Amino acid sequence: MEIISAQNKKCLSVLVLIGEDFETSLLSLEKLDRASPDLWPEQLPGVAEFAASYKNPITNSPPKWMAELESEDIEMLKELGSLTTANLMEKVKGLQNLAYQLGLEESREMTRGKFLNILERPKK
Repeated sequence: MEIISAQNKKCLSVLVLIGEDFETSLLSLEKLDRASPDLWPEQLPGVAEFAASYKNPITNSPPKWMAELESEDIEMLKELGSLTTANLMEKVKGLQNLAYQLGLEESREMTRGKFLNILERPKK
């Protein structure tokens, strides 16, 4: 083990003192009043007004997009909303597989129609 020289001891003690002075120089004793709107402005302007208006709606009518929904559609939305993430992903994969199968079936039917000359335009 090395012996620390007197010069290194002085350097270490100076560094410790500088570190302590640095930490004390960072302290702030200023008291801030958080109630002041000038010092602490609203994070997102208009959010407070929106929240107040949302709690007290003018009318009780449903949104425009819900007006066109039938009861079956609303039940489907409630069912999908209650699914966990994994169940929802499984449902989406099932829908993708169904869409793929429908695409294959449509392709077969179009090919069949082409061979049977069903899709030809009548000659004038």
